[in-house]
Amino acid sequence: MAIRERKARTGAIPEGGMADIAFLLLVFFLVTTTIDMDKGLGIILPAEGQELEINKKNILNCLISSSGAVLLGGEPVELKDLSRRVKEELRENDKLIVSVKAHEKAQYDVYIEVLDQLKLAKATRISIAETE
Repeated sequence: MAIRERKARTGAIPEGGMADIAFLLLVFFLVTTTIDMDKGLGIILPAEGQELEINKKNILNCLISSSGAVLLGGEPVELKDLSRRVKEELRENDKLIVSVKAHEKAQYDVYIEVLDQLKLAKATRISIAETE
């Protein structure tokens, strides 16, 4: 009796449609993916050339040093207390304008935190001063 060799069957995956499927998946994800856009800071800037003379008693200077220290009216203040202090100043003078000036080496997150604290204090008149 002769022994016949069996041919081993191997499973095969059709490769012809793989490129089509990959292309369809790529198109699907490109079409359905949304890209989040940064909103930025919600600050309304005045038109160019608008300059008003403001009384010095209506300006409250807020300075941010290169080390991240915050001075309000020349006195050091903690970031967590900034909102409360500005609220007190606004109660005394409702025409108060907070002038924020940061050192050129100040960290950006401290600057944003100061603006957030001013927003919490409901300070609507904020001037962003240039660094010299």
